[in-house]
Amino acid sequence: MSAIIAGTYNSRDTGGIPLTAGGSTRPGVLYRSDALAGTTDDGIKTLTASPIGTIVDFRTDMEKAGLPNRVGTQRPFTAVELPLLQGAFTSMPSAADVDETAMREIFARIPTLADLYIQMLGSAAGTFAEVARLVARPADDTYGGVLVHCTAGKDRTGVAVALLLDAAGADRDAVIADYALSETNLAGAWADLMLTRLEAWGVPLIPAITDLVTATPPEAIKAAFGWLDERGGSARYLCDGGLSDADLGALRERIAG
Repeated sequence: MSAIIAGTYNSRDTGGIPLTAGGSTRPGVLYRSDALAGTTDDGIKTLTASPIGTIVDFRTDMEKAGLPNRVGTQRPFTAVELPLLQGAFTSMPSAADVDETAMREIFARIPTLADLYIQMLGSAAGTFAEVARLVARPADDTYGGVLVHCTAGKDRTGVAVALLLDAAGADRDAVIADYALSETNLAGAWADLMLTRLEAWGVPLIPAITDLVTATPPEAIKAAFGWLDERGGSARYLCDGGLSDADLGALRERIAG
């Protein structure tokens, strides 16, 4: 699947995903992407012509430094900054900064993606509930679509989108497949660029690191769903994070119709 916004690698509309009750999710409501810093002129035209009105950015200030989103000036977009530290790959020390023993200790503590997602869910319920509210209650009827992104569009974005789709009644196997698609989309130029950058920083490309940067194994998001199920499910989680029952109903109406 090619990106729908030129200049990105991992952008797509989540419309068309099967629902457990039959039918499919509505297009033009919830979009996902990697960062928009490289959006081309054609990509800006796509954004301008789309129903997207709100862009949620999970990146930290360090990630955004020198890499602002490029969305054009043809019409305004509402930018919502909800930085999430988990998944932000910005502070890995280089081999030149620490000795070999310390480096081994650091790498021994690198979380798996499953662990990372569970840590994220454990600390960011309020953030994810806010994203759900933005989707449920668009400020503009004409431009009611919400685009969610981080740097790669696979971890913070992947968890957020999976959570919202699951709460809205999307078929879980289909949600997992959408999550896993990011690895395919990012393979090649994007992955090569990121791994080359890490090598330049002196970071050894051991499997634990390359997986964090480039992979979206189904087992990782399944583990996140397992954690949610143990606590009452995705909808309960969002409500515990501050989403009202009315907004949950509106979210389901917006995504599932």
